[in-house]
Amino acid sequence: MQHSDTLVSVGLPVYNAGDRIVDVVKSILGQDHENLELVISDNASTDDTEDVCRALAADDSRIAYHRNATNVGLLNNFVGAMRLAKGDYFRWIGDDDWLDPRYVSRCLDAFADDERLILVTTQIEYTGPDGVTETAPYHGTALRSDDPVTRLAELLRLFNDSHLLMDTCYGVFRRDRVIGVKRRNMMNDDQVYSAKLALLGPWGHVSEVLAGRNWTYVSKPDLARKLGISRIQATLPNELQCLETARFLKECDLDAEQRNRARLAIAKLYGKRRQDAVIRRAKRLLGHTEQPVVPLPKADTLEVVRTSQPADRS
Repeated sequence: MQHSDTLVSVGLPVYNAGDRIVDVVKSILGQDHENLELVISDNASTDDTEDVCRALAADDSRIAYHRNATNVGLLNNFVGAMRLAKGDYFRWIGDDDWLDPRYVSRCLDAFADDERLILVTTQIEYTGPDGVTETAPYHGTALRSDDPVTRLAELLRLFNDSHLLMDTCYGVFRRDRVIGVKRRNMMNDDQVYSAKLALLGPWGHVSEVLAGRNWTYVSKPDLARKLGISRIQATLPNELQCLETARFLKECDLDAEQRNRARLAIAKLYGKRRQDAVIRRAKRLLGHTEQPVVPLPKADTLEVVRTSQPADRS
């Protein structure tokens, strides 16, 4: 196999997932690329997660099980999984997600084709709480640009278009290039982190459905409680996201023209979200209610594929 000597680590942060972790572990270890390391970071679970994980690790030497002595919080458990990993490449995965058997090898092919890349993403299927599965292909090339601001502007555009198009945090990273990028425990941290990576280097994308995630709608106050952050953050997520992204520009090697373009791209993101918020408030005042979903663009600009049930990956 072309990349048989390349060690790829998959980080699996878990908390009280004993009843569902077996399937995702099988999905990871069933890759056609066998040189894998599965790092399970157990955030001091109180159910049978530890027993299940230790049994799995005893059956396969590729599994490294780590248990935190105390609950370190959602974000710190994710970051800790990457720090525990040893592979040249790294990917996070949720405890009820799945990977196609070709996932790792297809991503390694993309890295091999372009040595500049720090990240490779793929098309993902998202299953909502109603059991409906959706996906949308991304065919753009701007994220491969050598210009960091072109990459940033494209990513911020995707944020406003649809969550179906790009999920940076569930792609494969060149670990040594991204491990030093700091994350902050805040609302929309995943989008801030993604923006930092867009400024750091070019990305590749495989426009094939090679992974699946389960999508749950959580209110802002509930998410703030889950993250252990102040309620004020739940009321100002977009403002804080844009401020944190703009602050990172000072750490990047950008000239004056690039900084101005980057600030404009951030301002466009904020302006579009403020506009959407005004429209939602107006609809509520008029008595219209909507499901709290990420806004999608017009049907003629986004190819959304829907099925009534998740794909059978057993």
